[in-house]
This record gives sequence, structure tokens and C-alpha cells, in this order.
Amino acid sequence: MQFSNDIRYVGVNDHKVDLFEGHYHVPKGMAYNSYVLLDEKAAVMDTVDRNFTHEWLDNIASALNGRKPDYLVVQHMEPDHSANIDAFLRTYPDATVVASAKAFVMMKNFFGKDLTERQLTVGEGDSLSLGKHELHFVTAPMVHWPEVLMTYESTEKVLFSADAFGKFGALDAEEDWTDEARRYYIGIVGKYGPQVQSVLKKAAALDISTICPLHGPVLTENLGKYLALYDTWSAYRPETEGILLAFTSVYGNTKKAVDLLADKLRSKGCPNVIVRDLARSDMAQVISEAFRYSKLVLATTTYNADIFPYMREFLEGLKERNFQNRTVALIENGSWAPSAARVMKSILEGSKNLTYTQHSVRMLSGLSPENKDELEAMAEELCQEYLAQQEETANKNDLTALFNIGYGLYVVTSNDGTKDNGLIVNTVSQVTNTPNRIAVCINKTNYSHHVIKQTGIMNVNCLSIDAPFDVFKRFGFQSGRTADKFEGMTKLYADNGLVFLPNYINSFFSLKVEDYVDLDTHGMFICSVTESRVISKRDTMTYTYYQNNVKPKPEAAGKKGYVCKVCGYVYEGDVLPEDFICPLCKHPASDFEPLP
Repeated sequence: MQFSNDIRYVGVNDHKVDLFEGHYHVPKGMAYNSYVLLDEKAAVMDTVDRNFTHEWLDNIASALNGRKPDYLVVQHMEPDHSANIDAFLRTYPDATVVASAKAFVMMKNFFGKDLTERQLTVGEGDSLSLGKHELHFVTAPMVHWPEVLMTYESTEKVLFSADAFGKFGALDAEEDWTDEARRYYIGIVGKYGPQVQSVLKKAAALDISTICPLHGPVLTENLGKYLALYDTWSAYRPETEGILLAFTSVYGNTKKAVDLLADKLRSKGCPNVIVRDLARSDMAQVISEAFRYSKLVLATTTYNADIFPYMREFLEGLKERNFQNRTVALIENGSWAPSAARVMKSILEGSKNLTYTQHSVRMLSGLSPENKDELEAMAEELCQEYLAQQEETANKNDLTALFNIGYGLYVVTSNDGTKDNGLIVNTVSQVTNTPNRIAVCINKTNYSHHVIKQTGIMNVNCLSIDAPFDVFKRFGFQSGRTADKFEGMTKLYADNGLVFLPNYINSFFSLKVEDYVDLDTHGMFICSVTESRVISKRDTMTYTYYQNNVKPKPEAAGKKGYVCKVCGYVYEGDVLPEDFICPLCKHPASDFEPLP
């Protein structure tokens, strides 16, 4: 593979491996990527697995065409990328190894050799010139090992991203990138979302045209897609609207309940219903699906006064990877003393922002008429927003939507005749109820004010407390005159022809302007209600909640304490105990430094 005149691919495909890292099934093999940069000086980026020493060295020799490499850049010390450092140095004894300080410590631990005379230690902000190509080093601790570097080549705008943006599968495997990249990310990197977020902030400051990961294909097109997916995964936000039903069943009764619930969910408009028998599924795949979808149903049996082993393995896998920000429903079964629901909740007790449904199902062996009623109630609750979004099933005169008005934050949507538009407002109020009149104040400098003055209609979307900061960036930090604020979003439309948000709202109402009050800098639109829908029962986002829980805060601002130099974990307190161990990366107190 050659994607540049000066950057050559010298990696290998592995079709013999069946379990990557002794754990993950890889029926289509793996790729161990390595690259050569050719300039006045030549650099090799990383090595490959120990089973491919000679093939890799042959690839390097072919790319160099008689030249000798000046540098070996080691970004990551896992053996599938570092195993051939010694073989490389025996072949090219004059080359210098470039790596982080922690990587050189690991090299001595792995290979028993001190490379002091042949090493160049680099860190955040350091650079290395090869001629016209300049390598800039970016530290990426705990993505997903502490020594990791990424390297940005500024001439061709290439990011050598270490394990980030990798996937399972050899390069000659024809398969969708997203599914195998998700399974790879959630399984291997998923625990370290905050650290990935930190690296994404660094990447946002770079002008990137190509991403060269250590596994999977070189990425050259639509990079925004891959960056957006990594942002979603590392922020633990749902990627796809839908419901995963994960179950175990001993004699088939729990499976009957799950199958019946799945049918009900589909009939009520759930866009994606996925059913997985944990005893017969690839566990890594199902764990990645739990992080993909917005809702999760757990169904299992009481087993040895605990839960069925495959369900415990599944839940421990979710817990280990910081599962959070989801709606969860529980179905338990037991012949004489069902306790599975209690056990499942206890395993996930430390998971953040899990919302359990009000309705659960408690079976006593068989599926009773009462259980069927419970399943119907559970399906109704899980699908409330889907039912409200559909033309055929929505209650378009649900005036309880007006109860969700508070001193909160709203997205007001409109259309200028060519594209949909939206903006964030915090001044919406119900001024009368006979007839219903809503007042909406909008700054005159906002493009939406101009549009609504012309069209006389708008939709008010009541944001709920699960709305991430991305919603506020999309609708509040750019102008609808120059930007398409709905680019890449699923669009749903109300009866007035205007869009309403598909996620992160608990209700919306369509308004027709009846009067207008000029308030100098702002305009107040007095409106009648033409349609109102309740989408979910989540609380309304207030301005206070936004300030305290959603708006990003400066890292470590105002804190007294110590920060882990490896992973960024902050210990708050005046004195750091000598025996303190970082709960994230497990490094000792000696790897902490005082907060600035």
C-alpha cells in the first residue's frame, strides 16, 4: 500500500490469529501496521508482531530501496507493535530509537536491554525534522497504555495515531469499518473515555488529512465521521437510537418473555430492536452493542442465589468499561425466590447516569398473564418517545407538554425557506391558558428572529437533562445564516412543516405568532399552540443544571490537590498519602504532581 510518495506502508496481515490479545475473536484476522517516512532522513513508525519478523524486515528493505533508516519511532509498547525492536536494531545498528521516557523503561523490562546510547526521548510538544517532513509528538497516556505517543507529520498533515482509530480485521477483509472499530474501541480502550477526550482536544487543534493507525485501514476520507464516532464513544453517549435486549434463559421461559417484549417494542415504533442470547453470542460484540444503543433490557434467572454466569460476565464487562448514560429495564425469573434484579442493579451500582424504568417484570418460572401485562407496560414506557414521534401514534394535543416550561433552555426551530434552523433560548413562558398563549423572547441579532418575523411559525423544543454540551455548541455557537445546524442529524417534522429534535428533549410544541412586542434589543413573540407532544418523562434542562452539570469547566480549576502525570486523575486534598494508588491507571503516589 502506498498512499503518499514519501510515506510507505510496511505492515503485515495476520490470518492465523484466532483470539486477539487471547480474548477477542477475530475471524477475519488482524493487521499490524508499520510505516516508513522517506526524506533526507528515513524513519520507521513502530514494529509488528513477533510472528512476522522477516516479512516486516523485507517490507522495510523494499521501501528503503538500499537506504538505511535513521530512526525507529516507537509509539506504543504492546508486543504486537514492539516485539521486533531488537530484530530491527540488529539489522540496522546505527538507527536511533525515538520514544517516550516510559516506553524506554518498558523496553528494558521487555527485552532486558539498555538503549541509552541509541535513544532519543521525546514528549509533548517535541519535534523531529526529517528534512521537509517534520514530526510533532503528542502524548496520549492511557490511550490505552501510559507510554503512548501519537505523531503528527505537518507537511502532509498525517496523524500516526497509535492504537486509536484502529479496528479488528486484516486489511484484505471486506467489512464495515464502524462495527469492528466499535468492538475494538469498546473492548480495549473503552475504560479510558476521559483520556481519549483529552487527546481529541489535542487533535482538534491539528489540520489532519490522513490518519494512520496501528490496526486497520489508513483513513483518508470523511475524517469527521471517525472523529465524531470517537467523540461519541469516549463521552459514553448513545450512538444509535434503539434497544438492546440481552438475556440468558435456562429452560426457555425467560426467552419467551424477551421475544414477546421485542415484538411489542417493534410494534410501538422502536427504530432498532436487537436481541442477544448471552450464552450463544460473542460477548465482546454484545458489550459493544450495549454502548451503541440508547436503552438496555436485562433479562436473566436467579442462579445459585446469584445470576446466570453469562449475565454476570456481561455486566462486569459493562462496569469495567464505565457503562453510563443509558435507560435500563430489568426482567428477572426465579422459581421460588427471584433476586436477579437486585443482583443486576448491585453490579451496576457505580455506573453513572443510569435511569431504570418504572416498570419491571418478575417471573416465577412461567410467563403468566400478569407478566404479559408487565411487559406491555414496560414496552409502553420504553417506547414513549418513539410513539410520540410517529405521525400515527402521537398525541398531538397533549397539553401536559406545557407543564415542562420552566426557566430552562430550549431549542427554537424554524425554516427560512431553504434550510432548517435552530437556536438556543432561555426565555419561554406560558402567559395565559384560556386561550393558551406562549411568549418567546429572541435577540434581534439572531438570524432566527429575522426568519420567524417573516414566517410567523416556530417549534419550541424543551431540552431534557440528558442533553450533552454538543447540542449547545451546535445550536448556540454558530449562525444559521452561514451554517446548516441540522447537518448529519435525523430530521423529524411536526404538522407545521418545521423540524423538531429527535433526541434530548422531553416535549415540543408548535407555535403560531399572534402578536409581537418590540423590546429594544429583543423581540417577544406571543403565540398560540397548534401542536404539542410529550416525548419523554425526563426532567427539563434548567439554566442552573446546565451551568453545574453540562457546561465544561476548566480542568482542575480552583482545586487543591495532585494530578496523576500518567492519566490525569485528580486527587483533591492538601496531602497526598504516600501509599496512594491511582484508581484509573494504578500508578503510585510518586507519579503525582501538585495541581498548578
